[in-house]
Amino acid sequence: MEFVIQFLVCFVAGIGAGLGTGFAGMSAAAVISPMLITFLGMDAYTAVGIALASDVLASAVSAYTYGKNKNLDIRNGIAMMLSVLCFTVVGSWVSSLLPNTTMGSFSVFMTMLLGLKFIVKPVMTTKEKMASVSPKKRMIQSLFCGMMIGFICGFVGAGGGMMMLLILTSVMGYELKTAVGTSVFIMAFTAFTGAASHFAMGGAPDVFCLIVCVLSTLLWARIAAKFANKAKPETLNRAVGVILLVLGVLILSVKFFVR
Repeated sequence: MEFVIQFLVCFVAGIGAGLGTGFAGMSAAAVISPMLITFLGMDAYTAVGIALASDVLASAVSAYTYGKNKNLDIRNGIAMMLSVLCFTVVGSWVSSLLPNTTMGSFSVFMTMLLGLKFIVKPVMTTKEKMASVSPKKRMIQSLFCGMMIGFICGFVGAGGGMMMLLILTSVMGYELKTAVGTSVFIMAFTAFTGAASHFAMGGAPDVFCLIVCVLSTLLWARIAAKFANKAKPETLNRAVGVILLVLGVLILSVKFFVR
């Protein structure tokens, strides 16, 4: 019975994480971690490690799908990724020097608000409008915004995928599909770095839970990414908004259940 419960929890967590990754570049950790901690009583550090490991392949296959459909900005994505990684460390260091103030629900509320934004005010920027920005300006934006995202994620400890999607669409003026594609491209590398450090310092995770979470997240991320790349902008905006809103409500419910 315990085996069946483990499978169901991990598979359902993977569904939510995969849909969030494939549609909106959302980190799998936001969905999988609270599910494993709440329903399986797993250690938080181990749960985050499994979630990050699930994120690696899911983000990578999503990035491949978006890239194949020419919805990925690799050049500026690499620049942003490097600045995100560097300033995540800086943000984490600054956070360790300050009094222990928690912002654990930050990413959840951000997910819900971002979902509402895509429903109420969809992103209708075109690739032609994106191309009108000079390469030099785009590179500077990528580096500066990556610093900001990395610092906030390191300081708060969550919200990387959502921060990137928000910045790419609202600040840098990316078309939605290209924003999600670039976001999952960056997340594949940041998740790998996070997962490797978690397992190196915390030891090997539950192999069964790891395999089920990874495969389920990978499957549903692939399905979501294929649908997203074929969808019309209006449809994709609504789909992203609904997915984010529903996941935000579910994650908040799970966190409330823990208490």
